[in-house]
Amino acid sequence: MALRILGFEVKGLAAIGLWVVRRRHGVPAGATVVTYAKEQTFMLSLMAFAMAVETVVVDLLLVALDVPSWIRYAVLVADVYGLLFAAMMAATCVTRPHVVTPGELRIRYGAYFDVRVPRELIAAVRAGRTYNEGSMVAVKDGRVTVAVSSQTNVTIELTEPITVVRPLGHRAEVTSIRFFADSPESLLTALRTEQSTH
Repeated sequence: MALRILGFEVKGLAAIGLWVVRRRHGVPAGATVVTYAKEQTFMLSLMAFAMAVETVVVDLLLVALDVPSWIRYAVLVADVYGLLFAAMMAATCVTRPHVVTPGELRIRYGAYFDVRVPRELIAAVRAGRTYNEGSMVAVKDGRVTVAVSSQTNVTIELTEPITVVRPLGHRAEVTSIRFFADSPESLLTALRTEQSTH
């Protein structure tokens, strides 16, 4: 588990670099990119701003209270890491979008979830928004849910089970995937277009 968490950190730092140079990870030439990060951008920005203000205020308070330097620096490091984590979360979601190719639909959530669905296994695709998803990635009754800001708006049904790997490494067999896309219509269009060429 520790190695997986370290891997997320490394991918997050790499994603910041990709974000700066406006590049995306795992998007082959000719693929259709389907973003999913817009719904959470405002909340992440608000969270980062609040943490930045808190970092300054807490540091000034610790100085005023004449707290030992080692405590002040430990708190400062923790606060700065919180800001870095928010930046990594935003960057991985922007640089690792969903991808549609002639052979597969790739569904992702930042560096934390990534599943490749062969096109021939997709039996049905439908749009429909839900607002009350309880966690980022959850598996129940043969369905994996990948939510953004507690929302999903696309569901695909499969002809046979595939294996998904949850963020901390647990594996599960699923026959349905519910996830979020900024533009579900463009995703459905891409899938139908790819299907018509087969």
